[in-house]
Amino acid sequence: MNRQDDQAQDRSLKEAKHQLALEIVRQLRSRGYQALFAGGCVRDLLLGQTPSDYDVATDARPEQVMGLFRRCIPVGASFGVVRVLGQTSQGDVEVATFRSDGAYVDGRHPEQVYFGTAERDAHRRDFTINGMFLDPISDEVIDYVGGQADLEAGIVRAIGDPAARFREDKLRLLRAVRFTARLDFQLDRPTRRALEHMAPELRVVAVERVAQELRKILVDRRRAAGLELIREVGLLGEIAPPCARLADEHDPETRDDLWSHTLRVLDSLPADPSFPLALAALLHETGCASELDRSRGLQLVAREIADGQCRRLRLSNQERERTSWLVEHHQALRNAPELKPSRLKRLLSHPGIEELLELHRAHALAVGAGSSDVAFCEKYMKNQPQGPLDPPRLITGHDLARLGLKPGPRFTSLLEAVRDAQLDGRVGDTTEALALVKESLEKSENSRLAQEKRESPESPAE
Repeated sequence: MNRQDDQAQDRSLKEAKHQLALEIVRQLRSRGYQALFAGGCVRDLLLGQTPSDYDVATDARPEQVMGLFRRCIPVGASFGVVRVLGQTSQGDVEVATFRSDGAYVDGRHPEQVYFGTAERDAHRRDFTINGMFLDPISDEVIDYVGGQADLEAGIVRAIGDPAARFREDKLRLLRAVRFTARLDFQLDRPTRRALEHMAPELRVVAVERVAQELRKILVDRRRAAGLELIREVGLLGEIAPPCARLADEHDPETRDDLWSHTLRVLDSLPADPSFPLALAALLHETGCASELDRSRGLQLVAREIADGQCRRLRLSNQERERTSWLVEHHQALRNAPELKPSRLKRLLSHPGIEELLELHRAHALAVGAGSSDVAFCEKYMKNQPQGPLDPPRLITGHDLARLGLKPGPRFTSLLEAVRDAQLDGRVGDTTEALALVKESLEKSENSRLAQEKRESPESPAE
């Protein structure tokens, strides 16, 4: 499926979800309940954007919602939230009862909730631009918190006391940054001061929730602005300590330091990069600011740091491995035409090669260099001038076992040596591959005997 097909499918899904949300509002109203679009979808609609998700707010209680819709799941009934399921193509919509919240005891959940009115519900939300309601039938905006004015002025402002809003849910510290960067808005000054003061408290938030917010920031087109704001308000050390070390010597007057370079690479990525690609772009220079032993090479140090950061965020093994591989090889295709075929083919046949090429291209743009290496690789992948990139192996471990070898480091190194010779065109069939193995074994044995002879004492004279 090409990008145009993807975009068409995305539009179709969004339209289907809009129709589901509209039908939910109509059904609730047909039973005498109040029902409105709420939160982020209202913000996006007022900005002329098509929301990906819709939330419906109502004065119907959770049990009344569940009695009205046949296919629904009580995902947070104690907080008044029910997920109504549509057709497969429509997805689902969350329906929440208007409420106000009691004291927050864990930095995330209120101790009690009180079902009430739309106005009270608006005042317990996070930011003014997310606190509005919309009547989708009459197209009337219901705004109790000044969200429309802030939306027009381009301001992200906490509702009421910013510190109180952040204490209720510490993840809002990071959400404030995400909305500010994504919308290209400004942070309201009191909101920013509270954010900067409370930044260290983000560490109490579950890392999975932090990772989810970071994911949204990194795949957004304004990811570089988001990361710079994260640094400015003091959140970078809580989210990605290796990057905080990288930015310690950041000089806003120069564009030559590693942090500015990292931001330029992030900015040079495609509009919709994968999360591993964007995370690799964020982490690719961290080896330069590490206190780890660099004698192993910066690439391996950077990979170790990336692996640790992915584990810290509790990413999936697949995302962790892809991110770490991209970081380790972010310069592996430099001078691509001069690489040995075995090295080049191994890289070009890797499942992450498209992302690696994008990372190389972004790096080249960030330093003002050409992308001839990327162009060479793309042409090579298309034409394969020196044979298939990933041909079937000529021998396997079973072949080595038949020669009397046992699995171990030497076993693996022999298989990889044969693979390199195959990719370089030095061996072309199984017979030649086994001959190479036997030659290597013979050389190793002769070397061992020579070493023993050098180390043995001379025979005593008769």
